[in-house]
Amino acid sequence: MNLEGSMVAMVTPFSNGEIDFNALGRLIEFQIDGGTQGLVPCGTTGESPTLSHDEHDEVVRFTVQKVAGRVPVIAGAGSNNTAESLRLARHAKDVGADACLVVNPYYNKPPQRGMFEHARCLGDIGLPIVLYNIPSRTGIELAAETIARMYEEIEMVVAVKEATGKLDLASAIASSCDITILSGDDSLTLPICSVGGAGVISVLGNILPGEIRTLCDLILAGEAAEACTQHLKLFELFKGMFVETNPIPIKAAMSMTGMIENELRLPLTPLAEEYRAPLADALRQFGLDAKA
Repeated sequence: MNLEGSMVAMVTPFSNGEIDFNALGRLIEFQIDGGTQGLVPCGTTGESPTLSHDEHDEVVRFTVQKVAGRVPVIAGAGSNNTAESLRLARHAKDVGADACLVVNPYYNKPPQRGMFEHARCLGDIGLPIVLYNIPSRTGIELAAETIARMYEEIEMVVAVKEATGKLDLASAIASSCDITILSGDDSLTLPICSVGGAGVISVLGNILPGEIRTLCDLILAGEAAEACTQHLKLFELFKGMFVETNPIPIKAAMSMTGMIENELRLPLTPLAEEYRAPLADALRQFGLDAKA
C-alpha cells in the first residue's frame, strides 16, 4: 500500500439532515477520475464529530465498497475514548479499509505515554495507522520523539498527518525516523515535502483534485520551480478554505458549483455572507462555474 501523493479528506454530503449517499457516490467517482491517490472518509472535513456511530460505520462501508480497491481508503477512527477508537478501527478493518486515521485523543489531554498506549492498543487491531497530529483541535500535540517511538515499536503505525503548522516539527520527525509524513494543511504541502514529507491529505482536493495531484506529482518528481509555481497558483484558494472553520468553506465552494447541498450540522453553520463572493471569484479563476 502506497500512502504518498495526493489524498483527499472527503466531505460528508447531507440533504435534509441525512447523509446523501447518492452525492457521496458521485464525489468518490469524481475524486478517482481526477487522479486522487487516496480517500479519507469520516475525518475532520467529513464532520465526524456530528455523525452517529451507525452513520460513521455506513460512510466508511459505502466508501470502501464504492472505491472497490482502486485507491487506498484511510478511514477515520479517531476518538478521545480508546475503546471507541478501537471499535471504529475494527469496523474499518472488517469492511476492508486499507488504513485508519487516528487523531490525538482530544479533550482528555493525555500525556505522551498515554497517547503512545492509545496507539499501541489500536495497533493490535492489525490495520495500518495514520497518526493525525492537530493540536489546534485536540489541545495536545504529539512530540516528534513520541511519533518516532510509535513508528519503531508499533508495527501498524505507518504514517503521520502533520497539521501542527510547524516545519521544525516536520523536520524533527523526518530526522528521527522513516515514517511517511503527509501534510495536513494544503498551504504547507510544498514546505513540508521540502523537509521530508511525501504528500498531502487535502481539503481543496474535494473540488480541485487534478490541481492537487499536479502539485504532488511535481513535488515528488523533484521539479521544485514548477511545484512552487503550482503552489502559488493555488495559494489564494488554500487560504480561502480556512476563512472559517473547515469544512464550512469547502462545502460552500462545492455547493456553489452544484456538487452538493450547502448543508452542515450544528454547531457548524453555512459560510458567512461576507466570504461568499470572494470565494466564488477565486473559484472562477480555475474555470469553475461558481454562483455566489
